[in-house]
Amino acid sequence: MSLGRVAVTGGTGFIGPYIVRALREAGWQVRLLVRPGRQRVFEPEIETVEGDLADVNALTRLLDGADVLVHAAGAIKGRSRRDFLTANRDGAHLLAVLAARRPRPPRVVMLSSLAAREPALSDYAFSKAAGEEAFHEQGLSELAILRPAAVYGPGDRETGSWLRAAWGPVLPVPDRPSARLCLIHAADVAAAVIALCPHGTPSGTFELSDQRADGYTWRELAETARACAGGNGRIVAVPPLFLCGAARMISILNFLGIPPAMLTSGKAREILHPDWSSSSTRQPPSSLWKPVWTLRDGLTQTIETLRPATATTAQA
Repeated sequence: MSLGRVAVTGGTGFIGPYIVRALREAGWQVRLLVRPGRQRVFEPEIETVEGDLADVNALTRLLDGADVLVHAAGAIKGRSRRDFLTANRDGAHLLAVLAARRPRPPRVVMLSSLAAREPALSDYAFSKAAGEEAFHEQGLSELAILRPAAVYGPGDRETGSWLRAAWGPVLPVPDRPSARLCLIHAADVAAAVIALCPHGTPSGTFELSDQRADGYTWRELAETARACAGGNGRIVAVPPLFLCGAARMISILNFLGIPPAMLTSGKAREILHPDWSSSSTRQPPSSLWKPVWTLRDGLTQTIETLRPATATTAQA
């Protein structure tokens, strides 16, 4: 028996497939917004609506008869604040307006980011906070906003580029010995989304992390990644000045037209921020959701999917 229909944006990105799979396993009917020209083969039970976050007709069809809206779409890379706002605020605003106009507005679960806690740090952080505000402005009675910490897991290309260094000769980390950051496996993010989908579950803004809500130091993270990879390279602390200089150069290249990269001046400020920790009081009630993946188990799984075939064969 179906629990109801869930309309999903961002279902084909990194975290989206984890959410879609968890929704299906929990017994929800799923309807996905899929960008034009990017139709993929889905299970027969999954409905698709072709369109994007600027397409009123597509979003109207997406929301038609939906009991819940899971908004997981967004951009993590962009050349300018305008790019980020277009992806992370404007689409959220249109969705929120259309959802609020429904005769029976759906419950909304929005996937934001812990970066929204510090909107002055970067264009990305600013745009995620603006996306949250876009939903708040519509006065939706059932709105849960989730702010996951740094998300990793199989399928993540961005974190993967750093994790590949875990079996190499050098593993770089920011020279910020006292800084703390939380992480969370994508499967645990999906589980939190599913836990907050039913009507009547708590509304509010919730942070998400693994069991270590107080976070890790960069060195702890690097040592764990290196151990999971079976590497023995040096962990090298990168001076903030060098990191910011490299980010500045990449930002200039982005402005000149090369494809957007993750390491921009704003991203460097996020990386160097001293406190990306969380606490249990800022997370969903433990009676509804608890993270399952430990950092060691999650990194081991993720690194195995990234390991070159030659290395895997050699270890076998």
